[in-house]
Amino acid sequence: MARRGSRRADGGNLRRRGPTRDPLPLVLVVCEGKVTEPEYLDAFRIAHGANTVRVRVESPGGDPRALVERAVRLRDEADREARRARDRNLRYDEVWCVFDVDQHQRLDDARSEAERSRVHLAVSNPSFELWLLLHFAEQTAHLSPRQARDRLRKHLPSYDKHVSFADVSGGYGEAVRRAEALDVRHTAAGSAGGNPSTGVHRLTERIRQFGKENRL
Repeated sequence: MARRGSRRADGGNLRRRGPTRDPLPLVLVVCEGKVTEPEYLDAFRIAHGANTVRVRVESPGGDPRALVERAVRLRDEADREARRARDRNLRYDEVWCVFDVDQHQRLDDARSEAERSRVHLAVSNPSFELWLLLHFAEQTAHLSPRQARDRLRKHLPSYDKHVSFADVSGGYGEAVRRAEALDVRHTAAGSAGGNPSTGVHRLTERIRQFGKENRL
């Protein structure tokens, strides 16, 4: 994806003269959870590129298909506003949805709609708590949402949906490594996205990448 303000192939400069705001990447994240995921992602943004990437986190709740539809509406609204204001910096560079597998009935519909609409997914199986757990320990055995919470509380005894990024940030690199290893394991077994697995690291690494690419 071309960075904002880059030159077109024909040599023209895409940056508007006198833009209304700095041409920083803008990422939309629509979450299922209303507490844990938004808190974690907002703190992650602050820790990784707060001055060089803009992240808007929405947490309307709802099932996965509804979240994808909400993300598409917000993106389309931003596109219309960008055309109206003649300011391409109002558009989203990427759009993500974050949700759990849990017991949702419309998960396959959500995946299909996301693929059609070019919305990225960060899905955790069974739940977002798995991603937090991977900051502390390996997890390769199948587990339920309750088991994920219970195992996380062995490392964060006071965990009650609220999480301080400072309490988990030291294990971020290991969490990425462990999540990637789970991806490889499930893909090799023909069970991509199986339990346990999480795609949150793909979103957080994109935020970090945007921050590095646009570092002032």
